[in-house]
Amino acid sequence: MLEFIVASAILLSLILYVLMGGADFGGGMWDLLASGPRATQQRKAIADAIGPIWEADHVWLILVIVLLFTGFPRGYSVIMTALNIPVTAVLIGIVLRGSAFIFRKYDSKSDAVQHRWSTLFGTASFFTPFFEGVVLGALTTGQIHVEGSRVTTGFFAGWLTPFAFACGVFSFGVFAFLAATYLTLETEDQPDLQNDFRLRALWSGLVLIPIGVIILLISKQGAPDLFHALTRWWAPLLLGWTSFFATTALASLWLRHFTVARMAAIGQVTLILVGWSLVQYPHLVMPDVTLLNARAPEVTLRLLVLALGIGAIMLIPSLILLFHIFKGKQSPRWKVNY
Repeated sequence: MLEFIVASAILLSLILYVLMGGADFGGGMWDLLASGPRATQQRKAIADAIGPIWEADHVWLILVIVLLFTGFPRGYSVIMTALNIPVTAVLIGIVLRGSAFIFRKYDSKSDAVQHRWSTLFGTASFFTPFFEGVVLGALTTGQIHVEGSRVTTGFFAGWLTPFAFACGVFSFGVFAFLAATYLTLETEDQPDLQNDFRLRALWSGLVLIPIGVIILLISKQGAPDLFHALTRWWAPLLLGWTSFFATTALASLWLRHFTVARMAAIGQVTLILVGWSLVQYPHLVMPDVTLLNARAPEVTLRLLVLALGIGAIMLIPSLILLFHIFKGKQSPRWKVNY
C-alpha cells in the first residue's frame, strides 16, 4: 500500500511537471520558431510568460527523482544505469536551456548576441523534451533486463528503438501544443499575437494525431506489453476520454474559446500520462523491475509518506502564492515585473 502511495505521488509530480515545466520547454520551441512581422513580439510574450516561474516548475522533476531514489532505490539504480545516456542528455539540456535564457536576458542586447542565446535556448528546448520522451518510452519496451540489481543489457537497450524515438517526438509535440495553447491566454490583450499562437496550437495539436497513430502501430513490436494493454477493460474508456478532450481543445481553439481550450489540453495530457502509468503498472521498468521488488524498506516508505504530507503543506501554498503574484490579475500597485 505504501509503495502505491509513493508511486501515485511520482505520477502526480510527473503530470504537474509536464503541464507546467513542459509548457516552458514548448515556449522555448516557439521562441526558436518565431517568424513573421511579429517575431520579436512573439519572443517577448514567451519570455514574459515563463520568466517569473520557469525555475519553480522544475521542483516537480526534482520531486520525481527524489521519490524514485528514496522509495524505489533498485528501480532508480536500474533506470539511471540502463538509460544513463538519454538521462544525461536531459540534464545537459536543462542546464543549457536555463543558462541561455538568463544570459539572453542580461547579456548585450546586440542582435548577434541575442540571436546566439536564442538559438541555444530554443535548441535545448527541443532536444530536452525529446530525450525525456525517449526515457519514458524506453521503460515500456521490455528490452531492459536485470539480474538482481545489475543491468545485463548494457547502456543502449530500450532507448535506441523506433518506438522510444517516436515517444520522444510525441513528447516535444505535446510540450509545443501546451505552450501555444497557454500563450493564447497570456496574449489576450494582443489579438494579433493571440492569433499567431492560436494557429500554432491548432497545427501542433493536429500533428499529435498521426504521431500517436504511429506509436500505436509500432508498439506491437516495439512495446508489446503496451500494445496488449489496449485490450484491457479500461483502455477504450481512457482512449475515448482522451479523444474527447483532444477534440474539445482543437474545437475551442478554432472557435476562440481559449479558457476552455486550455482546460481541455490539460485534461488531454493528464489522461495520456495516466494511460502510460496504467500500461506500466505494476512495473517501473518492464519486464523485471516492479513496485514490489524495487521498494524501499517499510520504515523508509512510512517516513517518506509522512515527509510528503508535511512537504505538501509548505510547498503547495508557496506555489499558489507565487502564481498569484506573477500570474494573477492585480492592480498596478501590486504588479511585480520580471
